[in-house]
Order: sequence, then structure tokens, then C-alpha cells
Amino acid sequence: MIEINNQTKSKINNNLIKETVLGFLKYFKVKKGEVSIAFIGDAKMRKLNKIYRGCDKTTDILSFSEEENKTYLGEVLINYNQIKRQAKKYSSSIKEELLFILVHGLLHLLGYEDDTEKGREKMNALADNFFKNIKLSR
Repeated sequence: MIEINNQTKSKINNNLIKETVLGFLKYFKVKKGEVSIAFIGDAKMRKLNKIYRGCDKTTDILSFSEEENKTYLGEVLINYNQIKRQAKKYSSSIKEELLFILVHGLLHLLGYEDDTEKGREKMNALADNFFKNIKLSR
């Protein structure tokens, strides 16, 4: 089950999100099938980023994995306002940036970390390979 909770005023393509998450779970052979995706704004993301990471600024994504539950993989919080800013900054579409960040967050749920250059490169390579194999472009 994929739960999507849009707390923003922006319209989100739930079908695209579900399709991407299902493709991700299949591609990475993830047995846990329950994932929660929430879309939030800058203020809420900044508050949560400060609480959980000690960073008093907004961010694009936060992921919370659930290791003890046998069916629930975890929760991904996406700051849709930040996604729009990053799409502009990186000259990509909002859809491309959103899907890339979504997959990035899902990789965090699988235990991948990007706090080092090597970890970041590994996560980017995994995301790129995923998109190549499911015929979606970043």
C-alpha cells in the first residue's frame, strides 16, 4: 500500500507517484510494500529538519525508515516548494526533479546515505540506473 498525503495547495499526480514507488519496490526487490509519502511546505519542513537533523533551514526531503515493522518500509516527506526551486536551479522539469528526489528518499529508506561524496555518488548512480530501466527520465 502506498499512502500519499498532500498538505500543499499544489496539485500532485498521485498516479505517477504510485507508479514510481511500485516500480522502485519491484526494481530493488523490496519485500516491504507499505510506504507513506507526504508533500509539505517550507515552514513544516524547516521545523522537522531542525527537530530531526538539527538544521534550522528547509530541505527537499526527509526519510524515516521503519526497521522493525515487517511490511512498512517508512515515510518520505517531500517539500514541494523546494522541488520547484531546484527544478529551476538545475534546469529540469518539476516532474523530473520530483521523481529524482522521491527515488532519493526511497533509497534512504533502504539504508543508503549521502553524507559522503562516495555515498552521494552511489545513490545518484542507483537512481540513474533505476530511471534508465523503467524508461523514465530524471
